[in-house]
Formats: sequence, structure tokens, C-alpha cells
Amino acid sequence: MERKAILKLKDGKEFTGTAFGADAAQGIGEVVFNTGIPGYQEILTDPSYAGQIVTLTSPMIGNYGISSEDNESSGIKAAALVVKKLYRGPVMEGRITLDEFLRREGIIGIEDVDTRALTLHLRNHGSQNAVIFFPEDRAEAEKKLAAFPEITERDLIDGVSVKKKVENPDLGPGFSKPPMNAKKHFAVVDYGIKRSIIENLYKRDISVTLLPHTAASEDVLAVNPDALFLSNGPGDPALLSDAVSMVRALIGKLPIEGICLGHQIITIAIGGRTEKMKFGHHGSNHPVRDLLTGRTFVTAQNHGFMTVKESLPETTNLWFVNANDGTVEGLYDETLSVRSVQFHPEAAPGPEEAESIFDIFMEKAR
Repeated sequence: MERKAILKLKDGKEFTGTAFGADAAQGIGEVVFNTGIPGYQEILTDPSYAGQIVTLTSPMIGNYGISSEDNESSGIKAAALVVKKLYRGPVMEGRITLDEFLRREGIIGIEDVDTRALTLHLRNHGSQNAVIFFPEDRAEAEKKLAAFPEITERDLIDGVSVKKKVENPDLGPGFSKPPMNAKKHFAVVDYGIKRSIIENLYKRDISVTLLPHTAASEDVLAVNPDALFLSNGPGDPALLSDAVSMVRALIGKLPIEGICLGHQIITIAIGGRTEKMKFGHHGSNHPVRDLLTGRTFVTAQNHGFMTVKESLPETTNLWFVNANDGTVEGLYDETLSVRSVQFHPEAAPGPEEAESIFDIFMEKAR
């Protein structure tokens, strides 16, 4: 039976729709929009979306179902899902529907929403907290929304990071296996890493020691890696003072590389700063220009914070810039032996044009 639901933004704007997924839950978090077309499963299971309600701008979502082999983590990490139209037809054998996936995970979704109007509102007014609720729960939901902390006040890493060191983690069916004869060894600090990032390291014969987000510089050096790699993850990098201190302590001792949140942590560690974007970059169609080669390619992205270009040290060079708005998409500093990108070269979902970044990361390891 269809059940009405409401999406209410912190600024008071409301969108009505029909609930799906978990039928006894509220979804609350920062609402953002993703402009990708396929890849809804990878998006929902990307730990970088922890604490966020994801709006998908593609008009119909769910038509190819859900396969466990496409999860980027152990399950759904997004707080809720907003779509224009949910596909409710049959899916291939061995798959489940998107509706069933959300019900199993205890996550609420809302369809029949004017996602175009919602996206335009977020572009004009910025990403902001929101709540999805049933009409009879309005008073409780509005009280909860009013008290809910901003994304800049929430440390979301602990809920998505491993709790102890893991050697060459098994990524599960559908993903690459650890290399039998590794050419390099990376210490990877897990701030909410996607499985596809580790897979890309394995594919290049790089073995991995996965460390929790609480790892200190001594923990990194103890595994004797060829490089320190900082993963993607959710939230505001400015809250991660311990991670920044760890990286600063290792500058000059190891090559340091990072993706997304890892890039932002490196930015702060070398003396730069980050700031929150109005609505961020979320999708699989963001053009990026390589300043070393002049080449422009399309990338997958998912971030709401960015490096402030003017804050970077004189020795630090821009590697990539966003072709749409000129924001920093990558940096390198040969004197400090650091190199990072803001976008996701592993894609999942998205174009795979940027996978060669992992080859460069391997080459720059000691």
C-alpha cells in the first residue's frame, strides 16, 4: 500500500512523495544531489555518503536491481534516498529490487518527488539538512531536524572505518584478489574506503595494510610501507586534527598519496586549508583538466569540501583543476613527496578514464 511521505529541508522548503524501502524509519542528514545516471547501488554503499540524503537526478532509478557484487562497502551508508520514479518491475535472476534492498537495510526512500525542482533549490540555496517523515510524525521530525547538527559539526569517520589493522582485506565476490607476488606495499588509512580503490591497488600488484582512522605515525611506520595512502570518506576534513597530525609527522619519511577526503587531509597537513562548497560535486560526469598534459577527461566525484587554492604553499603545484568551476582537483609537491586527487579515479560508478592515476601513485612510491 502506498504511503505518503514528506521531505522537509532546514530552510522550510517541503517536497511530498511516496515512501518506499523501510516503512518505519525517518531519514535525516544533509541532502545532496548526484547527477549520475547508472550506479545507484555504488552510490548508496559509498561510505563517503554517510550522514547524507542522496537525491538522484536521473528520472528512473532501480531498473537493473541490486547485486551483492556491486556493493562498495558492507551495506548502505547513505541516510536516505530521493528519486523521481522508482522502477518496480522484475529484475534479473539473482538480483533483488532496490525497494527490497532499502527494506533489508532499514533505510527509507521517497519517490514521486520533483527532483528537478529540488536540485535547482539546492543549487540556489546550498546543500542543507533535511528529514524524510510520514505526515503523522511531523512534530517529532521537525523537532529532530531543528536540533540536528550540521555536517561541519559531525565526525562521521568512526562509523565507516575498520577498527583494527587488516592485511590484504578480502573484497568479496566480484572484486580482485590480493596479489600473490606484490611489487609494492601501501599502508592505507581507512576513513571510509571504497572497495574499488583497494581493487585498483591489487590490480597493480600492490599489497595493502588497511589501518583504522585512529592510526598514529608510529603505526604506519611499523608496517614498513612503500607509501602512505589516505582514503576517501565522509564529513569535514577540518575536524580530523589527529589525521592531519599523523600526516604531518610522516612528511619527508614516506611518499604520501590520497583520494577525496585523503586529498583534503593532505591539503591541511601541508599548510593549506579547506572550505565547504555551496552544493559540492556529486556525480559521474565532472570534467577535469590535467595541467601537466593539457588533457581533459570526465571523472566521478563525491565531495562537499574543497581545497582553497590560494592557501597552498609555494612549493605545491596544482595537478588537476575542474573544467567547470576551476576548483582544485589535484595537487603534488615534490619537495614534500605528496600527491593527491579530489576526484575518484576508481570510478564505481563512472567513467574509467582516470584509472591511470593509480599507476602514477605506484610509480611515486619508494
